[in-house]
Amino acid sequence: MTPDALSFSSSVERRDKEAYGSMVDLLRHRAAVQPDDVAYLFLKDGETEASRLTFSALDRHARAIAVYLREVVAQGSRVAIAYPPGLDFIAAFCGCLYAGVVAVPVYPPARLNDWARFEKIATDAGVDTVLTNTASLGGTRLASTAASLTQESRLRYMATESFSLARADEWHDPLLSTASLAFLQYTSGSTGAPKGVIVSHGNLLHNQKIIRRGFGHDATTVFVGWLPLYHDMGLIGNVFQPLFLGIPSVLMAPAAFIVKPVRWLDAISTYRATTSGGPNFAYELCVRRVTEEQQAALDLSSWRVAFNGSEMVRDDTLTRFAEKFAGSGFRRSSFLCCYGLAESTLFVTGDKASPDWSQVTLDAAALQLHQVRHADDATTEKLNLVGAGKPVELEVRIVDPATRETCAPDAVGEIWVRGDSVAQGYWNNPQVTEATFAAQLADGEADDRGKGGFMRTGDLGFLRNGELFVTGRLKDLIIIRGRNYYSHDIETAVQASHPSLRIDGGAAFAIDVDGQECLVVVQEVNRTHSRTIDIDNVTGAVRTAMIMELGLPLHDLVLLRQGTVLKTSSGKIRRSACRDAYLNGKLAVLGAATESVAEAEDA
Repeated sequence: MTPDALSFSSSVERRDKEAYGSMVDLLRHRAAVQPDDVAYLFLKDGETEASRLTFSALDRHARAIAVYLREVVAQGSRVAIAYPPGLDFIAAFCGCLYAGVVAVPVYPPARLNDWARFEKIATDAGVDTVLTNTASLGGTRLASTAASLTQESRLRYMATESFSLARADEWHDPLLSTASLAFLQYTSGSTGAPKGVIVSHGNLLHNQKIIRRGFGHDATTVFVGWLPLYHDMGLIGNVFQPLFLGIPSVLMAPAAFIVKPVRWLDAISTYRATTSGGPNFAYELCVRRVTEEQQAALDLSSWRVAFNGSEMVRDDTLTRFAEKFAGSGFRRSSFLCCYGLAESTLFVTGDKASPDWSQVTLDAAALQLHQVRHADDATTEKLNLVGAGKPVELEVRIVDPATRETCAPDAVGEIWVRGDSVAQGYWNNPQVTEATFAAQLADGEADDRGKGGFMRTGDLGFLRNGELFVTGRLKDLIIIRGRNYYSHDIETAVQASHPSLRIDGGAAFAIDVDGQECLVVVQEVNRTHSRTIDIDNVTGAVRTAMIMELGLPLHDLVLLRQGTVLKTSSGKIRRSACRDAYLNGKLAVLGAATESVAEAEDA
């Protein structure tokens, strides 16, 4: 397929509505005014077109699925969606919306651990029906296990490829509003058990509006994406933002990108994408693994918005990516660093107002005391932080989590958010919902609508000139000798200390040893080094880096086989789970080097 084939073909004049009553209203509008325009295109193996959907075809698929669903479930029921990467997922999700049922996107289970998570989510959400396809239902090695679990849980599986599109004409509008529930977005569980975030149609529509504004999108925007569709950034960003704009989105499986990163950049080049992005590691992967020969064939001049979010953004990664691909037409001004989370539907901060990303160099020792102080020539420990942009139609406050008072501009605190994108709470979890979504400032200040509740993000950061700088997770804060350290800073220093250590393959956490908090790092070794690794050499390099860069003694370094650090389905490090596995002796250890508390005190 050539890029020209993505151009609009509808003979009906395109007209956008000022406001939509629901996501169903949105898609019905697109099908009416842009019936033949390409909505989604899926690339098999990230290279070859496998399928496409126009807006009218998606509408017809959704109506047919809704008819079948309403024969077996009532409006308001929760229905799980479990598909391998592809456009069937999008049709099924829209089918749930058209049926007035609450969609529950889940990772399609293939391993025993996947099934355990799947069952946990299904039980929590009260799911009794699962939309899937025949390949997912019976094509795995664990089909017998799946059948056993299905029988035990009494889940009803419906393979949607068997549904007749002719039944689409039987569809009846469920008469939804912005207050109607759209779906449950289960959190990744990086700091605890997954929780179902309740997202309404109004939350979705508001978040789409502010993404459009923050990213500077318009009718000429074209998306390319590889992010998983069951996760918020892939779903809200790469699926629903194109639908909101009425523009095409070219998609591929996450594995297609991970195996061969140049596929992502080649799709941007081929389809003249203007918006694409992902977490920081994606850009790092391209810097490390795209060859000069591959790079020479790319034309990235169409790429206007290269968003970077979901994990800590690294200034050195942005710089090296911009330098490496400048010859391919990439402009460093295309970078848009952003911040968001499922509890706010997705997007919170980020804007294209600046021609370059914001970066501050801070005194690392002061930051460990939650003080924001610029580094000068005399500062020995420095830390570069990248800004995540300004809020768009949302209120962001930095709050002391202990006193609930708004922090001074030069202090780090917890990030609190309120506005129309903030979700309705956690499914079937009123106590945690109250604590997270109805937080009150100490002075009880209300907004202009009389609503005083904020959503607590659990993230730490500060505001400077109205821009948000994220410093870490509240639960991932490590306190050693009275000083605060962020897990991701420790992990980055460890991974940079020796070439055998895998990027994004480690977890740092604290344990109690004889009444003292001590640092432990579990770290994967690259597969190519696992048989020849010199344990003493590596541990020496890591310990030196810890002392020289962070002034931090390391109690225990555990080197692991590649692929064994525990992560969420979206790729985030599960630090608390890694800590539990360490304490219970359940790690695939290649080597370890423990330092006693007394030795650490002498460091």
